[in-house]
Formats: sequence, structure tokens, C-alpha cells
Amino acid sequence: MVTPVLVGVSLKMYFGHRQSLDWCAQVAELGRTHAGVASGAVELFVIPGYLSVPAAVEIFADGPILVGAQDLATADTGAFTGEVSGVELAEIGARVVEVGHAERRRLFGETDDIVNQKTIAALRNGLAPVLCIGESVQSDPADAAAESMRQVVSALADAPDGRVIVAYEPVWAIGAAEPAPADYIRAVCAILRESVGALPGRDGSAVIYGGSAGPGLLTQLGSDVDGVFLGRFAHNTSALGRVLDEAAQIAAAREAEAIR
Repeated sequence: MVTPVLVGVSLKMYFGHRQSLDWCAQVAELGRTHAGVASGAVELFVIPGYLSVPAAVEIFADGPILVGAQDLATADTGAFTGEVSGVELAEIGARVVEVGHAERRRLFGETDDIVNQKTIAALRNGLAPVLCIGESVQSDPADAAAESMRQVVSALADAPDGRVIVAYEPVWAIGAAEPAPADYIRAVCAILRESVGALPGRDGSAVIYGGSAGPGLLTQLGSDVDGVFLGRFAHNTSALGRVLDEAAQIAAAREAEAIR
């Protein structure tokens, strides 16, 4: 069976609650009418703000689109004011959770150890971590892949088995006007896919690209990535639809190649 092409969207804190739910409703309709998503050839997940997660789960309940959260606590229960645990997220129907984003590291001081604890917390609660990794400055692709894989191995140390979605997001490309150069992304992700694929206990894992990703990029990246992780470019659902079209075309090409 050919692995689906993966498309994810994080809304960060750009939308209010009502705007988030209106957007989710539009995306749910897009998922119902998009052949690639409906068939399973394209796997789509969306990550709204915490307050909107329960309602988003309800909106997407009758379709294949997964809902996630932007962060989780290292602990499952206890005196942790303001935190949200993996237990709670799993209970309300979240399926994925973002871990280790560069903004969490920069703004909130998250270290490799904290990212490791959060990755473990996600996996022990049956959540697939969307593990954000990437180098701080543009370098040789082999060096960038080595640093990124170091972060993956650190995050997964002593973690339970389970699927991991590795989101390669070079820090220098996050929020930029343009993504990293396509050849650079392809070179780094090709190495990461091979390395992540060799990890034991990680069946179904994927390597996707984020960092100012938008329409047109996935076509350039081709088979060297498993998908893309979108931010502000997906606020317009028409743009998201174009990315899903690209993903479906790539999935069809992979299916044809597998049949040969």
C-alpha cells in the first residue's frame, strides 16, 4: 500500500475562536468534496488553538480529517496551572499534537529535554507527535540533516513506540517571505526520510516540510518528502485546496509507480 501524502495546517494564534470554527467548517466541506482526501490518498490534519479543539473535533467527526493541538504538558495530571495534558487531548478526540516548535523554544525556553518529555507524553497517550526540528542557520544539506536528525533522536529517547510526524522546519525559513530552496529541502528531507524510516517502532512515520510552505512547493519537492506543514498560506481555503490538489497528483503518481 502506498503511503498517503500528508498535509498539515497549524493556525497558531492568528484566528479567534469563531473564525477558527468558520475556517474548520470550510475545510470540512473541502475534505468532503476533495477526491484525494476522501479516498485516503491524501491525509489532512488541522491544528487550531486549544479553545477550538473540542469544537473542531465535532466539525470533523464524520470525515477523515484529523484534529490536533499545538502543544501539551510533560505530565498527565497534577498541579500544573495553565497546562493541557495528553490525557485530556486524547479524551476529547485529538489525534496529533505539535511538539518542539522553534517558537516554543525561542519564546518559552523549551529545551531538548522538555521536547523529549513532551514527545514521550504524546506517544504514551496515543497521540502522534508532529515533531518540529530544523537547523538555526542555512548550511550544507548534509550538516542540516545531521543536526535535524540529532534533534529527532533526542526527542525520541526512551519514548514508547508509535507513529511520529517529523516536521522539518529550518528555523531561518519560519515566517520568511519564501520557503527554503527546493533543492535544499529535497536534499535534507531525503536523508531524514531514510534515517527516520530505519528507526525501530516507528511504523507509519513521515517527514514533511514546513517553514513558509505554500501552494506550488509540494510539486517542486516531489517524492523526497511525505508532505507539507502549512501555516498562514492555508488561511485561505482556496490556497489549501490547491495544495491538496498537488498532494493528490503526487499520490496518484506514486500509486502508478508502485503498480509498475
